[in-house]
This record gives sequence, structure tokens and C-alpha cells, in this order.
Amino acid sequence: MTSHTRILGPTHPETTAARHPAGPPAHARRPGARTRAHRVAAVRALPAAAPVLLMVVVALTDLLTPDWLHVSPVMAAVPVLAAVLLPWRPTAVLAGAAVGVTALLQWDAGQCGRPDSDVVLGTLLVVGLTSLAACSLRQRRERQLHQVRSVAETAQRALMHPLPRRLGALALRGVYLPAESEARIGGDFYEALHTPFGPRVLMGDVRGKGLPAVGASAALLGAFRELAHREPSLTTVAEELDERARRQIAAVDGTPDDRMADGTGALFTERFATALLVEFPPGEDLARIVHCGHPEPYVVRAGEVRPFEPEEPGAPLGLGDLLGARPVAETVPFVPGDRLVLYTDGFIEARDRRGRFYDLAAHLRTHAARPLEAMVTGLRRSLLHHVHGDLDDDAALVAVERLPEP
Repeated sequence: MTSHTRILGPTHPETTAARHPAGPPAHARRPGARTRAHRVAAVRALPAAAPVLLMVVVALTDLLTPDWLHVSPVMAAVPVLAAVLLPWRPTAVLAGAAVGVTALLQWDAGQCGRPDSDVVLGTLLVVGLTSLAACSLRQRRERQLHQVRSVAETAQRALMHPLPRRLGALALRGVYLPAESEARIGGDFYEALHTPFGPRVLMGDVRGKGLPAVGASAALLGAFRELAHREPSLTTVAEELDERARRQIAAVDGTPDDRMADGTGALFTERFATALLVEFPPGEDLARIVHCGHPEPYVVRAGEVRPFEPEEPGAPLGLGDLLGARPVAETVPFVPGDRLVLYTDGFIEARDRRGRFYDLAAHLRTHAARPLEAMVTGLRRSLLHHVHGDLDDDAALVAVERLPEP
């Protein structure tokens, strides 16, 4: 996570994998869906066929070239390519086939028994065995990576409760997109609760990744779930979260023995979390927002999209005593039909292959007129399309819509 900047935009479309115990969804059974499935299967089969195609091309080339030119040594690339693309057993079959086909080519050319022929066959045998060892190591690493990702996903689900689809007069939709570049858990988190003081929503982002970020996220979420039901003041909730973040910093990094001249600890500049706390008071058409160093949310009203910039932005959680900025609650009108979009910087800092940032505001304007779930789904798809499915940082987004009173 990077430090807070004045880049505004909603970043968090949440999706929930729906299960179909009675079979695949109806759209998957349509002819068009079957055609797309066959096309995807054909594309995935191409890498598996590459070693076989290479073997055929080398064999035909060797047969068709003059006797003084032999390309059969290129057959050594077949088991190497198979080790990269295929499981262990197909790799072993192709390695043996490469040796057998090369021996037949040598016999056809009258090369059998000659020293250079024995060297070629011996080299193929060594390359084949090495490829099998490399393939076995690759598969073991893939299994380990799959286990790590599975544990990470399980921990993420245990950390963040499923986002409720309805809280009183509010409809909520969201998405959490983990980074694809590594199998580590990020520090993005969110929560939505129904409290005696009205629905309350938290969106946050812990600096860093891995277990320290998970521990900080768990501590802040646990504190929010308790404080949101107990404290009537949203600013008090933010202050308590800041205190909890500072205790978490001390627990992870240890208490510094030496203080700087101003009496503050140097460790507070290394670990922190940005957050947005939002409260929807019952019976009032407004939203109360506390900024804690987090990117400003977007307000969608009558198809128009604008950022809600705080007049007095607060310090990130964990840096309150260092920066001396107390949290301040500010209000924004929030009438039926209005939407509020909260997000983490994984949305606005995602880049495409040309280095261009994802323009969340522009995409939000494109989808603003759609139903809430369709809008969030559209934002998710456009983000993944922008980065070609490879996110460098976790991205989370929560969209809240005020529904008409019954």
C-alpha cells in the first residue's frame, strides 16, 4: 500500500462465487457458451501439443534434408519443452519417444554404431533424465504454491465476514480481488455492521503484506466490530482504532528504546493503515464519514460522479500521535437513489502494460446508471481487463446505495 494521495475513485467491487448444486447455470448450457468453452479448451490444448509437434517437425526435417545435414540433435528440445508444459508421466513418454525416434533416424541414415551417433543418443538420454527431474521439481513447487494460496484464501475468508447484501434501507455490494503476482495475503479489509447507531461501514488498507498485515487487519476488524456497537461517536471509534493500530505496531516491531527529539517513535513511520469509517444515522438522509488517510470515496447521484473530499483529513491509523491530527466526522447528503463507493488504492493504482493507471472515476461514470450489482460487476471486469488479469496489489471495493423508504 502506498501513502495517501489526492487521487480519487471508488475501488472495490465484491463478488461471491455462486454455487449451482443442480448443475451449471442456464447461460453455460447455451450453444454460444458451449462454443466458448470448446474454444478455451482448444487454446489450453495447444501447449500440450507443442512437444509432439516439435518432434514431428524435427523428424520430417531430418528425413527431407540431405545426408550430410542432420537435425536430429534438436530432438533434445522435446523433453525440455515437455518438462515445462506437461506433467511427469507425459514428459517421461515424450523423452523416451525422442530417444526412440532419434535412433530410428540414425538407423535410416546408416549412422547407427558410429561414435557421433552414440554421443547424440547419450545426450538425449541425459537431457531426458534431467527434464524428468526438473518436471518433478516443478510439479512439487506448483503443489506447494497451490497449498499456500489455498491457506491464504481460507485465512482471508476467516478474516473478513461476507458482506451483507442489505442493511436496513441500504443495499451493499462489493468485491475483493487478490494480487495475482504472489501468493501472499494483502492488507485490504472491509466490514459492514448493523449497530444501535445505524449501519456502519469500514474500509481499510494496511501497509505491507504477509502475516504482519494479516495480524493488523484482524486486530482492526476485531476492534471495529466491538467499538461500532458500543461507541455512539464515530470519531471515538476512529480514535480507538488508532490506539489499537499503535499497539499492534508495538507488538510487531517492539517498543523502541530510543526516542527522537520530539518524543515520537521512529517505528510509526514504517507501519500504518488507512481507513474510511462511514455511518448512516437512522431517520436522516445523510452519511457521516471519517477519513483516516484513505482515498476519498465517490458519491454517485443522478448519474453524476464526484469525489467527497474532506475539509480536515485525519491521519492514518497508527500515526495519530505522530501527526497530531484528530479524526473529524463530516457529513454528505445521502438520499434514496444515491450511492457511495469506497475502495482501496489497488483500484486507482492498477496499471496496464503501458503504465497507465486505471481511471476508476471514468469507469464509474460509464456504469453509474446500471443497477448496483451490475455496476460493481462492470467495475471488476473493467479493472481485470485493464491489467490483463494480473494485479500487482490487492484491490477492494464496496458500493452502498440508499433504497427508497417502504
